[in-house]
Amino acid sequence: MAVISTTLPSEKLWTGGKSPFNVEYGKLMMWYFLMSDAFTFGAFLISYGTIRFSSNGWPDPNEVFRSFPLAPEGIHAPLVFVSIMTFILIISSVTMVLAVHEGHKMNKSGVVNNLILTIIGGIAFLSCQAWEWSHLYSEGAWWGSNPFLNADGSQSSTNFTNYFFTITGFHGFHVLSGVVINIVMLIMTLLDKFEQRGHYLMIEKAGLYWHFVDLVWVFVFTCFYLI
Repeated sequence: MAVISTTLPSEKLWTGGKSPFNVEYGKLMMWYFLMSDAFTFGAFLISYGTIRFSSNGWPDPNEVFRSFPLAPEGIHAPLVFVSIMTFILIISSVTMVLAVHEGHKMNKSGVVNNLILTIIGGIAFLSCQAWEWSHLYSEGAWWGSNPFLNADGSQSSTNFTNYFFTITGFHGFHVLSGVVINIVMLIMTLLDKFEQRGHYLMIEKAGLYWHFVDLVWVFVFTCFYLI
């Protein structure tokens, strides 16, 4: 007597390690996490925008972010340093794409080389951010302290520095987390963990997180440094 299976296609996918949406379960969970994290960043930036555009005055970013390391005294170079930071992060995103691509080809050496470059890019970005924070601190800027005048010359509130250090610090924490994750991925690659599994899917998940961090920086850069 023939046995008729009552298992639905979605159930087969689920028991086989995939989600009902025909996406690998871990990757789907990463997308859920990134969506929730996007809501957090969105709440921060919406709150910042509300305060920014409801205020009568706001500091001019060309005056606040005008310095860079080893710059001669009196040099006025608005947004040069943060543009370098942004370029570094974009390049690290490219090397992450290449690492994922090499993983699809099961090319261990390619994955290793591009992960190392991505990690270096992340550390370079964090180093730049650390210099920027220390420089602003030396000028008297910190949570609860704002030495910069509004663009019209009037006294500015501490809203600018409070939001700047909170949001860029929150993003910097994500970059640091991404660097740690990529270091773990590099160690696992060197230990042939992915070769034993027969795939580099974990590298792709790490890549999703890294690209998200890069994308968020575009919005942070626009809100604080351009507007």
